[in-house]
Order: sequence, then C-alpha cells, then structure tokens
Amino acid sequence: MGICYGKNISVIEDHDESDLPHIHTTNTNNNNNGTTTTTTTPPNQTPVNNRYTTTSTPPHNINNNNTTWPSPYPYYGGSSGAGSSPLPGGVSPSPARSSTKSTPQRFFRKAFPPSPAKHIKAALRKGRAKPKEGPIPIPEDSEELERPLDKSFGYAKNFTAKYELGKEVGRGHFGHTCSAKAKKGDFKGQQLAVKIISKAKMTTAISIEDVRREVTILKALSGHKNLVRFHDSYEDANNVYIIMELCEGGELLDRILSRGGRYTEEDAKVIIVQILSVVAFCHLQGVVHRDLKPENFLFTTRDESAPMKLIDFGLSDFIRPDERLNDIVGSAYYVAPEVLHRSYSVEADIWSIGVITYILLCGSRPFWARTESGIFRSVLRADPNFDDSPWPSVSPEAKDFVKRFLNKDHRKRMTAAQAMTHPWLRDENLQVPLDILVYKLLKSYLRATPFKRAALKSLSKALTEDELVYLRAQFKLLEPNRDGRISLENFRMALLRNATDAMKESRASEILNAMDALSYRKMDFEEFCAAAISPYQLEALEGWEQIASTAFEYFEQEGNRVLSVDELAREMNLGPSAHSLLRDWIRISDGKLSFLGYTKFLHGVTVRSSNTRH
Repeated sequence: MGICYGKNISVIEDHDESDLPHIHTTNTNNNNNGTTTTTTTPPNQTPVNNRYTTTSTPPHNINNNNTTWPSPYPYYGGSSGAGSSPLPGGVSPSPARSSTKSTPQRFFRKAFPPSPAKHIKAALRKGRAKPKEGPIPIPEDSEELERPLDKSFGYAKNFTAKYELGKEVGRGHFGHTCSAKAKKGDFKGQQLAVKIISKAKMTTAISIEDVRREVTILKALSGHKNLVRFHDSYEDANNVYIIMELCEGGELLDRILSRGGRYTEEDAKVIIVQILSVVAFCHLQGVVHRDLKPENFLFTTRDESAPMKLIDFGLSDFIRPDERLNDIVGSAYYVAPEVLHRSYSVEADIWSIGVITYILLCGSRPFWARTESGIFRSVLRADPNFDDSPWPSVSPEAKDFVKRFLNKDHRKRMTAAQAMTHPWLRDENLQVPLDILVYKLLKSYLRATPFKRAALKSLSKALTEDELVYLRAQFKLLEPNRDGRISLENFRMALLRNATDAMKESRASEILNAMDALSYRKMDFEEFCAAAISPYQLEALEGWEQIASTAFEYFEQEGNRVLSVDELAREMNLGPSAHSLLRDWIRISDGKLSFLGYTKFLHGVTVRSSNTRH
C-alpha cells in the first residue's frame, strides 16, 4: 500500500483538554542496526528510511498544513565532552527529559512518526487547580530535601577495562545505546550492546530508582528466547552501563514499513505468537512492560525468519497478582484506557498488543487524533474501524482476535496465554505457556460460597470447544496425577518449573498461600473448568447469549434454589442499601434467581480495590 496512515476516528476535539493527561513526549525510533534510537527532526525535514534529509515540501498531514513532528530534544551533535566518560567522539550524552509537546501527523510518506513514550505523570487535573493565596510555606525539613542524591548503584566500576565502545546505534527515552567489543571475560571479542544512562539526568530519587529497577528486571527475567539477553551492569562517576546482546536485524516497525505498511495474516501470526509468548512469560513472573510497541521489538539478524527480542524495560515494573498501578506511563498510541484512568494491571500490555496487531493487519492505527489529548480521547471513547479496506478481506477469526484485545473493559480481554489458543492462532505444535490468571481465578473459586460454585459449574458445562482448548492446555501444564486430578502440589510445582528471580521480586508465588484449601482435597478437570473461567471474558464472546442461556438451564436443574434478598446480599457481601437492586434478580413466582439474576450474580459487584500502589 506504500503509505501508512491513521484512519479517521470520530472524536470531538474541543479546546478544553484539561481533563486529559498530557505526555511530554520522547520520540523513539530504531535505526537499521536494530537498537532503539531517539532522533530529532529539524524544521522542514521529512523522514526517509529513518534518515532525515532537507526538503522544501513538508510531510502531508490531515489539514494539508506545513506541520511537522517537533522533537522535545535539541539537535545533538559532537561528543559529550564529559571528562572521564569513555564515550567516543561523535557520541552524544543521554537526552534530558523535555516538556515540549508534540503534534502527530496524519499521513506519512515512509514511516510512522516516533511513538511518544515516557512517564505521563502530570495531569488529570492540570489546568483546574486554583492558585494558592499567600506565601508558599517552607517545610521544616527543607534541608533534608536539598540533600544530594545518592547516585551510587553498587555496580562494577571497571567498564573501560572490559569493553571498548563503538558507534552510537540507538537513542531512547532513558538513554542511548552503543555497540561495544568485549576486551576480556566470557564474551571476549564479541560485539554487544551497551545502554548508557547519564547520571546527570538522574535528577530525582524516582529517576534513580527507575534505572535500578530496569537493571533488576532485565537480570531477573532470564531465559526466554524472545527477550533480550542481559549480561552485566557497570557504573562510573558519569554513567550507568547496561550490557546486553546486540540485535542487528532492525525493529519491527522497519519491517512493517518495508512491507508497505501491513503484513499478510500468515506472516502476522508469526510475529504475534512471539510477542504473546514473551509477554505471557513476563506476566507470569509478575512483570508488566508498560511500553509495548513495534519500536521495542528487534530482530536478531536481518534474515526474514530471524526471531524477535523484546527490549527496553525502562518503564516496566513488578506487580503483585492482586495489585493495581496508578502511574500513567507508556506511548500515546498504545496506551490502554485503564492507564489513563490510573488503575491498571498486566491487561494494559494486552491492549498494546491489540494495537500492534491492528497495525500489522491493516497498516494504520486504531486510535488517532491530531493532538496528544485527542489521542487519549480516542482511546477512551472511540471504537476501532473494522469496516474500511482492507478489513472486509481479513478473516473473521483475525478480526475477533483483535477485538478481544481492544476491549475497553480490561476484565474482558484475553490474556497472552489464552490468545495463543485462539482459533486464529491455533496450532497443535504451539507451546501454550502457564497462565497466572488460572491461579487468580482458582483462588477466588476456593473462597467462593457453595452457591457461587454451583453457578460457575453450570457455566463451565456450557463452554464452547474453543474455550475448552485453553483450559485443557492449562490443566495439562499442571501435570495431573495418575487419577487425573490435581492438588496444591501440582500448582506449586508448575510455578517452580517456570519461576525466575523476577517472581520472587513480584511475590507472584504468594498466591499459593490463598489456595490452602487444595491441601486437603483434589480437583478433577470438570471442577477445574468451573474454577478457571472468567464470566467477564466469556461475556465478550459473540456467542455469550447462547452460552449464558445454556448455563442457566443447567443451573435451574442442579444449582438454583429459593433464597431471600437478604441471603443473596450476604452471598455477594453487600449491605442493606443494595436490597432494592437485588429484588429484581429474584423471581416472584418461586423465589429463585432469574436469568438476569444469574448472569449478574456470576459477575458479582465490582468494588474499587484498595490495593493500589500510589
């Protein structure tokens, strides 16, 4: 197709944008040797093959005006001149953060514009706050606040003795990357990648902790074939150095553009399976990436069949199984709605994969606007376009796959492991990873009342074959005993087989403590199905009405019983204020749950979690 562009999304662009968060953007691109790069677009220049050449005609945009994508960084050139820094001539220091706001373009001749990515922390009330009257009070501990930051990380100090830096190969939002040759040690003579993060840019305790956490996550997430290999970390007075494998095949974004903006379905599957595999691995370990986008997937070599590697964990974090995060970070085009609402978990990564899949299949973004806040408004309110070309020629399975990722209700999205059993990707030879969601749902099931368990068992009997494929794969990974049943020990051993140091950091294994009930009994596959299904996810299926109707028939035969409003309230842990609502759920004729009551009872009542990290 030749041109990659964003489709029109019906979004009202009013002038009062103070109710939406603002990203102070960092423009990240990868150059041809495959490492994240931040580039600056001088005025009247247009991107051509990731290099900028002067042109008298600016890129065409939605209004056909001379609007370019301004960079938040000054135009770098020359060396840093940083005293004892080992940076070679021509290598510039890591960019400082900037508050310059960028305006994305509508159409692009050769490339998407750089994806804005950073901590999007300002914000939701920006512009609403009233100025305080009177003098600003000075805290008594102001001397404490002015104390110099401790920028010592405890890493090895002999970087220059072990590595010889080469040219700069990439620039990202938290640092820049150079090639390097190992002079001694296990990797002597090998070419590696070195991410260099300037200590001068670490101006807050949070920025220091971000760097420390990135190194910890890279070190802790070891062993997956689609995750960039971490080798070591060093520091000196000026910088932190993160040593990783060098991926020389370029980024996924380059491959998309080289194909004219889109992939065939078969080729897209190869890409998506790799993304799902590594993201499922991260989520099982309790790590949420928070910046998944085509720029952050690199190919190991330039070969068409080369595997991809996930990079850049600068925005990643550990997350406990029942925890919600509230700091707004990510890239505007790929950010999930719940991130903008400041309450999210690993499902935010799934949304980003949905955006990537949409781009792969049609060559345009599902959510687009001329301004940053307009993009956010589109993400929050607009629906992706599945009507325009080429979507009519895309298979129904592929469209269903994307829709189940781009559901604005995070509870209804597939997990990465579930997606690998979706009809669009289904392959008997595809290794489905263990899903941490199974552990979460089992914990809830074991804590549920007998009445709630009966409702879930009825629902499990109405499952389609498509849903059973996933459940069979997960049950098999638990390695049932000879009698075909599983116990707490099966769940424990399955986690141990997949555990890394990251799981200890995120304390994901603590979920086993809430499954003690399985210490005294075993569970067969039929009960496992009842325990490991999510009514919310099933509700997202096109056949949900039929599934629910069939399930209610089973429930009428085996589980429904007479109960009072007060009993129902206790079942759902609700107070007297909810009684008026619950009365509509019970049939007047016989005092049992109606079909409406059954479906509502399956969902329960959503209570805002207090386990949110601020």
